[in-house]
Parts: sequence; structure tokens; C-alpha cells
Amino acid sequence: MFIFVLQTIWLYISELAGKDLDVWVVLKFLWYVSPRLIPLVLPLTILVTSLMVFGNFSEKYEFAAMKSTGISLQRAMRSLTIFILILAGTAFLFANNVIPYSEYKWQNLRRNIAQVSPSMVIAEGQFSQIGDDFNIKVAEKSGDRDQYLKNIVIHKKNPSRPNGNYTVIIADNGELASAKGSNTLSLILNEGYYFDEVQTKDPEKQQKEPFVKSYFEQYVINIDLTEFNDTDVDKENDVSNHNMYKMSELFVEIDSLSIGYTNDIKTFADNMYYRSGLSKFKDPKVQDVEGTDTIGQVLEVYQVPIQLNILNMALNNVRGTIQSINSKKIEFQIKTKQLNKHEIALHEKYVLAIACIILFFVGAPLGAIIRKGGMGLPMVVAVLLFLTYHFIGIFAKNSAEDGTMHPFIASWISTAIMLPLGVWLTYRATTDQGIFDIDSFLHRFRKSPAAEVEVVYENLNKEIAITKEEEESLEGLTVAQLKDAVKNSKQYGYTSDFRIAALRKLAEHGFTQEHLHVSGDLYNKDLIEAEKLVSRFRKLSVYTFICFALYLVIPIVTTAMETKDETITVILSVIGLINIVLFYVFLFKTHNTVNNLSRITKDQTINSAVILVGFPLYIFLYFYYKRHIQRSLKNIR
Repeated sequence: MFIFVLQTIWLYISELAGKDLDVWVVLKFLWYVSPRLIPLVLPLTILVTSLMVFGNFSEKYEFAAMKSTGISLQRAMRSLTIFILILAGTAFLFANNVIPYSEYKWQNLRRNIAQVSPSMVIAEGQFSQIGDDFNIKVAEKSGDRDQYLKNIVIHKKNPSRPNGNYTVIIADNGELASAKGSNTLSLILNEGYYFDEVQTKDPEKQQKEPFVKSYFEQYVINIDLTEFNDTDVDKENDVSNHNMYKMSELFVEIDSLSIGYTNDIKTFADNMYYRSGLSKFKDPKVQDVEGTDTIGQVLEVYQVPIQLNILNMALNNVRGTIQSINSKKIEFQIKTKQLNKHEIALHEKYVLAIACIILFFVGAPLGAIIRKGGMGLPMVVAVLLFLTYHFIGIFAKNSAEDGTMHPFIASWISTAIMLPLGVWLTYRATTDQGIFDIDSFLHRFRKSPAAEVEVVYENLNKEIAITKEEEESLEGLTVAQLKDAVKNSKQYGYTSDFRIAALRKLAEHGFTQEHLHVSGDLYNKDLIEAEKLVSRFRKLSVYTFICFALYLVIPIVTTAMETKDETITVILSVIGLINIVLFYVFLFKTHNTVNNLSRITKDQTINSAVILVGFPLYIFLYFYYKRHIQRSLKNIR
């Protein structure tokens, strides 16, 4: 909080410095601005402290001591989890009640402070309002008190005509002067022009009236500072923005803004329709007129000079319509931004509470994993995680304000990204695993060793049932043929009893199961490995087919929705792109599985070029793979 308060002081130092404010006023300014920092400070605080505390526990082997007495990590986190849930509920109430009130008091105090010293309000390069009558813009200020001004533009308001800036004063340079203790500020302008537009009550005559222009070498404007010098910093002003509303007020405000926005669009559309003249074709008199086939165009009815006048009038109407649409477009963008800000402010009250819980479950297990406490590594890791969380939220909210992203998605996207991270870290911590196991990761890219077959020796003394034909066939087999029958019993379709009978015959010739296992004649390792690959092929085929089905469904859903919402379109496009990538990943793994099976069976491998036809012809490719597998399995001996 101290760091963020310091940052606030530097951010608003121009509004506080040089105005002879009491220390109490400055402290009140910081007091009112502090609650609006809680949504930044509280999640970062929970992340840092959970990392430090659990990292300290793990570093000093206190978790090992807990586990040795039967206390799991979940049980060790239970009391803190309850505390975090209570803290999250308190944060929600704080965001809904305290922050809106403090925001109102802070904005109100800012406006009052700005009126304490109007000479300090005049900023370079922008219009600054002094009182209710003057808007002043200067290009440069100089002097020990910034009293010398250059390139001055003043818009002077007339109380009798408050709705427009009809008086403009432009001067090359000027000076602000005031006697000590005086309530009058003199603005001395040198070498300038005075423009005053003549106003009439008749709008038609107004277009013909000129404006008054006069040149002056020196012109003095006296501004009464009595109201400014008597400024009350505690005065209540009529200020309002989206951060000053509670949830109940935001619901009402969002509804009113939505209804007003919808009505404005409908009214503008109706005006454009009536302005086009199309509504006149609904007139019964126009509908009753019978058309003739001899006229190709409407303009042919009129003479050439009148045709030119009609075309010029049509062009002017089109230009006016385009100009009106462009101006309304800007107005609607402002209203959209205002509505989106209110929706973001509503969701942020929920996000603060949920973020506290999620970031706790990110920091606590991460501290237990890295086993480092204190202010060193945990602080660095926490700041990096929080900056990632914060910047994603900032970028998303900026996109939501102009309508590029839906306000709901923008408000929750950073929290949604942290949620699976918290679940994953909690799982890794509770199962005593590190953040990243390099050995297991590299093992995926190494050449897999030969399949290890689990040796299960048959009980040769148990009772078996075989037919006389099978018994006679065993009598005529040589030792090599008996070994082949035992090794490839599945391929030949022999029963387990027939296999045991063959093992007994081999035992009579001095070949035990141990001898057969050492010589590789007890089991067919190639067949076992092939069965594993077939099982893997079936799983990968299911995943690939799901991606292929989604590829077909997504365009249909997009067309059926007929939505013009850019956010939904972008989301569906991203889902489609991810789906294509996953499809080819699964298809590539499926292809490699089939070729690995072909290498085991000494069969011809399939060319990788067939992957290119995966999307449009996947169904045919699947049956081609399946037929190839069936042919390969028959070759295993």
C-alpha cells in the first residue's frame, strides 16, 4: 500500500503542489484515494504473503514434520483457506460499499482543490477552464511564477448565450498580474484579435450575419477571484462516474443506459429512413399510379436542366447523410464506451473477491514447491505473476471499453487464466512433485526401449480339457513346432489349455518355462507391443474424430447464430484455429503409431503425405489405417 500511495502522490503532484494546501487536506486526499488502490494491493498482498509463509515452512522442513505426523498439505492450509474465504467476502463488501463512497469523496475533493489556485490550472497545450466564463489555452508558460504566456486562445462565454462559444480572443503573448491581497486577476493580452459572432433569433438570418473582428495592441481581462479564494475543499459537487455506484445502482444505471442507447439507435435509423424518402412510396397515391414500359429511368420524365438539379440535390443529400452517420458513429462509440465501463465496474466487484481466493491457491502451493521463504525469490516470483495477471486484465479492459471484447470476458479473463494455474500448482504440491520434471519431459523425446513383458508362468499341474484331435496333433509336433505353438498361441487361435499341454510336452523334453523365457519363446513380444500400439491407435482415433467433428460443427453454429458480435466471432475463430492444430497433432500421432506397428511387423510404412488430406478425407483415411493395421497384425510370427 505504501508503494502504491507513493505512486499516487507522483501521479497527482501537479494538482497538489503550489496551491498552499494544508497538510490535513493532503492527508485527506491520500485517505480518500487509498480505497481505490485495494483492488491492486490486496491480490498482490495475498500472493506475496502466501508465497513467503509457505515457502518459509517448506524451507525449514516444517511441512515434512507435519506429513510425518499425518498432517497433509490440505489440512495445513485449511485454517488459512477459511481465513481467505472470509477475507474474500469482506473484500466484496468493501468493493461494493467503501470504494464507491471514497471515489465520490476523492473526485469531489479533486475538483475543489483545482479551484483553489486558478492560475495553476492553466496548462500548456490544452484548454483550461477558469470559472464559468473562460476557457484558456496557451502554447507556453514562462517566468518565475509562470506569469508570462505565449500564443493565447480564449473562448469567452456569454451568460445570455450559454450554449455556445461565440466570442474568441487570440493574442500573441500575455501576462498574468495581480496585486497582493487583491481578489482580481488581470490577464494582459498583447497584439491580438477579438472575434464576436453576431447572433439573431431567426435561424435563417443567422447564416447571413457576419462576425465582428477587431485588432488590439493591448487588451486587459479582469477575472474575479472572490469565489476561488473562498473555495471550500469540503463542498459537495455534482460529480458522477461508473466507479461511484454500488451494485444495485449499477444495475439500474446499466439498464437505463442500455435502453437509452437502443432507443437512440432506433430513432436514428428511423430518421435516416424517412430522410431517404423511401417512406413516400407507401403513400396510396403513389401506389395507385400505373407505371409505363416506355420510360427506362425516372429522370427521363424531366428536362436536362431539371435532371442536373435533381442529381445535385441527390448528391447533397447523400453527402449530408454520410456526414450525419459519421457524427452519430462517434456519438454511439462514446455511449458504448460509457456502457462498457459500467459493466466492467459491476464485474470488478466480484473479480476482487474471486481473485483473492485464486491467487492464494497459486501462492501457497508455489511456496511449498520452491521451498524458499523471505523477501528474496518469493517476492520476485510473486511480482512477476501479479504483473502478468494485472497486465492481462488492463489490456483486456482497454479492449472492452471500445467494444472489441465483451466486458464480462475482459473482467474475468485474467482470473480465468490464473484458475488452472492454481489447480495445477495445488495438485503438484499435494502430490510432492516439482513445478517441472525435466527428466520425464525429455523421456518423451527419447527412443522408447523394447517392451518389457510381464512374465507370468503357467501352472502346469492344473486340470485342463483338450479334445482328442488336439491331443493327437500335439503328439506329431516337433520341439520347434511346440515352441512356435506356445509363442504364437494367440495368432493361431489356440486355447489356454492347449498352450499348457504344449508346455507340458516341452517340459518332457527338458525345456522349462524359465528356459523358454530366456530364449524368447514363451511370449511373442512383437505381438504384445503391437497390441499396445493398436490400443493407442484407437484412443488417438477417438480424439482425432472429435476434432474433425468440431471442424464441421463450428461453421454450422456460426452460420446458425447469424451474430454480428465481433467478440463471439473472434472466440469461435480462435476455437476453430486451436481445433485445427489439435486435429493435426492427433493425426500425426496416429500416423506414427500405425508406422511403428508396420516396423514391428516388417510391413511397408505409409507415406506421411497422406496427412495433408486429413481434414476433408479423414473418414476414408481412418478406414485405410484400420485395414493396414489388420494386415500387419497377420504378419506377426
